[in-house]
Amino acid sequence: MSAPLPPELAQRWRPSLVLKRDVFSTVERGRFVTPEGEIDAVLRRTDGVPWWSRLLARHLFRRERRALAAAAPLAIAPRLLYADDTFLVRSFIDGVALHIARPAGDLAYFRSARDALRRLHRLGVTHNDLAKEQNWLRGADGKAYVTDFQLAFVFRRRSKLFRLAAYEDLRHALKHKRTYAPQALTAAERRILARKSLPTRIWMATGKRVYRAITRGVFGFVDREGGGPRLVHDAPVIVAALKTSAQVRDAAVVAYPDRRSGTGLYAFVETLQPGCERELLDAIASRKITAPERLQIVPALPRNASGGVRLEILQLVAMNQVDLIDQLVTSAAERELVAGIVAGRQNLRDRFSF
Repeated sequence: MSAPLPPELAQRWRPSLVLKRDVFSTVERGRFVTPEGEIDAVLRRTDGVPWWSRLLARHLFRRERRALAAAAPLAIAPRLLYADDTFLVRSFIDGVALHIARPAGDLAYFRSARDALRRLHRLGVTHNDLAKEQNWLRGADGKAYVTDFQLAFVFRRRSKLFRLAAYEDLRHALKHKRTYAPQALTAAERRILARKSLPTRIWMATGKRVYRAITRGVFGFVDREGGGPRLVHDAPVIVAALKTSAQVRDAAVVAYPDRRSGTGLYAFVETLQPGCERELLDAIASRKITAPERLQIVPALPRNASGGVRLEILQLVAMNQVDLIDQLVTSAAERELVAGIVAGRQNLRDRFSF
């Protein structure tokens, strides 16, 4: 059970929606009053975690608080706005996660990422969780930013352990460059990608298996995008159920932060038959599975050149971050299609509504 906010924080914080809730913390989006005025911000709180995860949760909380404070001068990470032993407020970065932005061929972005990492390491801070694409952001300005510093460490000196951690940070950054701009990899970068550090090789062979068993089996962390077990287990069943209808040409399901459940599912259904929502929901119910929180009929789903559904655009529609879509649109025809989807979106309440 979450406790009331301390008076000083309660006077300055206005919540909007829950972004994430797990056994280590609850993360909320909202507005925070600073001396310069009210700004978009994110609150992490550990007051509602289970007793059995409390020690680890607070350890991760302290690591994030220390790392954000150290990284403050760099402007490549969220600004630490408020922190005590239980609550932490950081600024909100106007950008989208790497797996949504998908900056294919964007060499300027990856130069920015390399520079951000170099400056972070110069301060003695290693992130230690940059393999996850959601921890890299592509800002509205096109530059790279990093977030989620719960596993970060601040070193007092450039020890051997620091050099190993910094090397792995760089290697993980280069893995993302290999995914989206492989032609731009230098010979030196390819050598780094080919050579894992010894601790990493040991971890991959031993500890990672235990880690996956615990995080997936006990904590339910099963997908890189943060959608949780429902996105992994329920979404494919929902799509299959929707496709049993003869009038459905295709369907896609994405996850989004939900006020009530923490994580909701949003189904986009491609059909030329409007008004068939009830029939489609009945088809899902027949599979004995919880229906998606949102279901939207669309005449066509946005697709890439190879015909795949552009889930990154649908993800932003589901999260009601429609102001970030324009930088992803590639043609006038796609812009017109997406504009129609945006106009009919179902998740209007989970944007700021003060």
